[in-house]
Amino acid sequence: MSEKTTASLPIVLGLLTAVGLFAIDMYLPSLPEIGNALNADDSAVQASLISFFVAMGLSQLIYGPVSDMIGRKKPLYFGLALFALAGVGCALAPSIEWLVAFRALQGVGACAGAVLCRAIVRDLLTGVAAAHLMSRLMLVFSVSPILAPLAGSLVTTVGSWRAIFWVMVLAAGLGIALVATLLPETRNAEARSQSSFKSAIVSYGTLLRDPHYLGLVFIASFGMSSYMIYVANSSFVLIDHYGLSPRLYSVVFSLNAVSFIGASQMNGRLSRRFGLKRLIRTAVTGFALASLTLFALFQLGLGSLPLMCALLFVAYGFLGMVIPTSAVLALDGHGKIAGTASALMGTLQFVTASSVIGIASIFADGTALPMVTTVTVCAMAVLVLATLTLRERLKPETTPKVISETP
Repeated sequence: MSEKTTASLPIVLGLLTAVGLFAIDMYLPSLPEIGNALNADDSAVQASLISFFVAMGLSQLIYGPVSDMIGRKKPLYFGLALFALAGVGCALAPSIEWLVAFRALQGVGACAGAVLCRAIVRDLLTGVAAAHLMSRLMLVFSVSPILAPLAGSLVTTVGSWRAIFWVMVLAAGLGIALVATLLPETRNAEARSQSSFKSAIVSYGTLLRDPHYLGLVFIASFGMSSYMIYVANSSFVLIDHYGLSPRLYSVVFSLNAVSFIGASQMNGRLSRRFGLKRLIRTAVTGFALASLTLFALFQLGLGSLPLMCALLFVAYGFLGMVIPTSAVLALDGHGKIAGTASALMGTLQFVTASSVIGIASIFADGTALPMVTTVTVCAMAVLVLATLTLRERLKPETTPKVISETP
């Protein structure tokens, strides 16, 4: 692999992973406007988010094994092209039902970047080196929650909410260009020849019987759910309940991404110094304590918007270390079926997040308390799972592979 390709790899993979986040975060400030334009209530508008999550999760079960069989690049091309076509459908949707349907199709396309970029990291690296690269990806795609809502609110100042989906179409075109020019094929011919749908079914069975893998996957899943519940509800809580403007909402929403970025920059360094197991234990504990403190203050009637923003900033900072580290540890022992293992991980993450959002929506009342409660429940689940899973001795961290002489 050339030095130029090595240097650009974190940026390319980060941007491809960010396509899905961009499709979520960019239209968040416009959710109330979409409801008004399409005569839909809050739960119907949230269905466009849930359909995206479910489709993005389930489709990974196909992308993973297929990428093990035919390589990583062809499924990436297909996913990005489908994402673009579905974006056109969303932009032209005449009703909330059509929007929900096209968002589901868009989720099928968006999941290609999420699942395949994790597999590419595992193709190239293991152990601490993989955690370091995953942290660099976090830096790139964590910018999405900062820029996407701001970009979405700016787009709607010069056009309607439909213009946001035309921007997504352009983003997909950029992704296709990056794959074509800067991303090499990382799944070699010998490895592809050993993969088939039959072997994928066997692999899924092996993974589902691996309690250590499942424990780490659900740590990441409930961690992601705690963030996605904020994504799904924050625009209604902050705009409708606290009275923020869409632009100010975008600024407040982006603060959590700043926390993610700071954590991601420390993650690689801390994992080299303290080891992955110790790092994830500490991060899980910090995440749980910050969430529990926030919940307790709201229950005591001391909750406020500044307090909620501050404690979520801390909580999601710790979460920024939990998710990439648990992903690396889960995939580390499954290099030969990295695509399949990454696919199952992604599916379980998004199905868990969709289920949590669906259950939480039953209790939503427009205030912050149901959202804060759900975040805390997810944090407690992460703490319990980490306690049970990390009791078992992790395999010694392997000497990392490198993709070039560049550190």
